[in-house]
Amino acid sequence: MNTFLLASSSPRRSEFLKQCHYQFFTQPSNVEETFDPTWENDTIVKELARRKAASVAANHPNAVVLGADTIVVHNGKHLGKPANVAEAKTMLMALSNSTHTVYTGVAILHGNKEHVFSDAAKVTFDELTPERLERYLQSGDSLDKAGAYGIQSFGAIFVSRIEGDFYTVAGLPLSKTAKALEKFHIYPNIG
Repeated sequence: MNTFLLASSSPRRSEFLKQCHYQFFTQPSNVEETFDPTWENDTIVKELARRKAASVAANHPNAVVLGADTIVVHNGKHLGKPANVAEAKTMLMALSNSTHTVYTGVAILHGNKEHVFSDAAKVTFDELTPERLERYLQSGDSLDKAGAYGIQSFGAIFVSRIEGDFYTVAGLPLSKTAKALEKFHIYPNIG
């Protein structure tokens, strides 16, 4: 059985894989998350996911390595991880009472074999009241997530509707990822 590595420091991605009974090790990548602004959104997340996986795979050539990346796009603007609370507040106010799209790319590498895909989901926010927004910002939950919210945690209080896979919004489309991992003979360990 091949060693399975998650090229991510995301506690959410790690937790999702654990919930699905995968046995893996975490090895964060140190990839600069820059991209050509003329690229299509699905190209951005696929390329960043591939770079993350490749940076870890370079040091672990016999391992199956999974990298992932998520971006939030609202009115054509990319919303990454906010640098501070003020930036998080600006992002969340822009998302208030509107619909945005979340793109997640996944890359799985093993030797010369590569499987890269992306998925997208639309998320609609309620109108954010100042009280809910301030409480959320005080929690610190906004600072390590694209778009300044996590749908699987406190940020769920803003969401009124999702069109697509919940796990795509959360950062790892599990059904598609499981199917892709099977191509590398990586399966949940339930025995």
